[in-house]
Parts: sequence; structure tokens; C-alpha cells
Amino acid sequence: MATASSYRCTGCGVRSPVSALTWCCPRCGGPWDLDFTAGPVPLEALAGRTGSLWRYEEALPLSGPYASLGEGRTPVVRLTDTVSAKLDYLMPTLSFKDRGAVLLAELARRLAPRRVVADSSGNAGTAVAAYCARAGLDCTVYVPGTASPKKLEQIRAHGARPAVVEGDREAAARAARRAAGEPGTFYASHVFNPYFLHGTKTYVYELWEDLGGRLPGTLVLPVGNGTLLLGSALAADELHAHGLIEARPRLVAVQAEAVAPLAAAFRAGADEVRQPAPARPTLAEGIAITDPPRARAVLRAVRASGGAFLTVPEDRIRAAQRDLAGRGLFVEPTAAVCWAAVRAAPPEADVVIPLCGAGAKTGLAP
Repeated sequence: MATASSYRCTGCGVRSPVSALTWCCPRCGGPWDLDFTAGPVPLEALAGRTGSLWRYEEALPLSGPYASLGEGRTPVVRLTDTVSAKLDYLMPTLSFKDRGAVLLAELARRLAPRRVVADSSGNAGTAVAAYCARAGLDCTVYVPGTASPKKLEQIRAHGARPAVVEGDREAAARAARRAAGEPGTFYASHVFNPYFLHGTKTYVYELWEDLGGRLPGTLVLPVGNGTLLLGSALAADELHAHGLIEARPRLVAVQAEAVAPLAAAFRAGADEVRQPAPARPTLAEGIAITDPPRARAVLRAVRASGGAFLTVPEDRIRAAQRDLAGRGLFVEPTAAVCWAAVRAAPPEADVVIPLCGAGAKTGLAP
């Protein structure tokens, strides 16, 4: 298996060893990419492998994990004749963030920092807390004051310390980044650290395996920081490069109407978010990101796939959560945004949406 050796800034070309605790490009402050080339995953050999995302070992930058909790291999169920949902809330910590958090915790375990810090609206924080507990790592999670009490309880239950920051999601991120600069600190950032993206890409590897070596024509994905969409694009590129799929899927990104800076940039033909969105309240707290650091990459990935951006208002998010619950699928409001978008314009061909977080974390939207 190939092994990653360095981080790389796509903006200015700066590199840093993976063994260092440098969490962003020291020249421009941008997020890292990873110098890593995935090998081809042999579809015919997967049947006898471990029942977790680690079965795709050729495509992952780490192997032999200690921190695993059996994450991955979530089921796909039909919602309509043309829409299926991948139930990524059926994870150890009840959200898709486990896919990336396990790689961050495993990397941190090997680097043995003094402590781990993270920032989150809730789900990434609960995932990092759980996997740090598994790895025996000291962990602090910075969260905004609006974070769900149930998610705070989950963070505490795993032995991590929630640091509640006055202000919005961006205020929590700024506080975590200040702490990340302290000596001996590993910043388990699901935005800045590319190992997280190499975990989320297994979402698409699982679809590819379950569909017998093909992918649906369209993936509809919720986007705040864009980590699931970028991981999906990465997986599609890898599968295509190895001749394992004929064509990459179209990527359709969904944001809440209340906080939609990427959708606005896409519609304006911009290659980045030039003006952060106002921090308006939204039921979709998990994607309420006003100025995503990987905006340029997200916009590029959607355009390269021939995709689009959709936005949904609060009443449709609320209705979609209740509709899914009525079908036996109780998810949090953020996880309902893709269904809200697809219900409004039913597709004619096969589409897959993710249900990313469990409703037990938030309850029904008021």
C-alpha cells in the first residue's frame, strides 16, 4: 500500500511532513492536501474483508487501525423509484463524520501529541471525541453556544471536554485554531486536515461496491464545509483513473437558503466565496458555514462534474425531516436537506442522497 509522506498546499506549493503538527499552510493559511496516490481496489477480493471502511485498504493513506469502531458499510434503501438514501447515520457516533474522524484519531495516535483539539457544530466533535477515547487521546472540542445539548452530552460522555464558545460556528472554529497553535497540539480539523477527506471518500467506495462496480449518475450531497462532497469527488476520480468506472457521477450540492455562500458563488460564476454569508439561524446547523476554507475546491468539483447547487428554505427542511421520520428514518434537520431538495423536483434517473446524522441527536425541528 502507498503511504502518505507530506502535506501539500495547492495554493502556493508549500509542503510539510505528515509527522509535523502544522495544521495549515504556514505561508497562506490554506488547508492541506495530501501527497498520496491511491491504488486500485479489487472489487472481486472485497467479499472476504473486514466489514468496515478499512476494507478499501489500497485507497487509504493509513492501514492497520487501532482506533476503529467498525465504522462504514452503511445500508442503502429506496425512497422512490429513482431516489435511494444511504443511511450514514447508522454509525458508531450516529453521523457520517465517523468516516473521517477515525483517520484523524488514528493519525494522532501515531503522532502521540500532548492533546487533540477540534471544532464542530456537534457531529464532527462527537465523532472526534469518540475516536480519541478509543485511541486514548486527551481531547477538547470547541463548539458554538447554539450546539445541541444532546451533542454536548455525547462529547462529555466520551471523556472529551466541550469548550462552549459565545457566538456562531465560525467563532468556535477561530477559538480552536488559536488553541491549535499551542505546542504539542494536534488539530483534528475535518476541514483543514486532508486525512478526513480520505475517510469520507469511502462513502462512494461503498456505493461502488454495493452497485457491483458502478456508481449512480447523480450524487446529491449536503454542503457546509463540503467534506463529504470533496471526499466523493476524490473517490470518483480515483475509481475513474483506475478504470473501475466509466464516468464520474454528477455532484449536486445542497445548502440551506439561510446560509448559502457556496450556492451564491456558484450562481455568480465565482471561483471562491468573495463575501462570507451572514450568520443567519437555520435548522440545518451542521451546514451553516459562512466562509468555508475549501470553497474553491468545492466549486471546482461541482462544476467539473457538470453538477449544480440547490438551496432549500426552512419550512421544506422541517417538512422533509418529518416525512423521512414517517418512512421510518429519523434524522436530524441537517440530514434532511437533500431529501427536501429532491422532493421538490423528483429526478428521472437514479440518485443517491446521504442521511448523515441521527434524529436522536437533535429531536424534531420545532
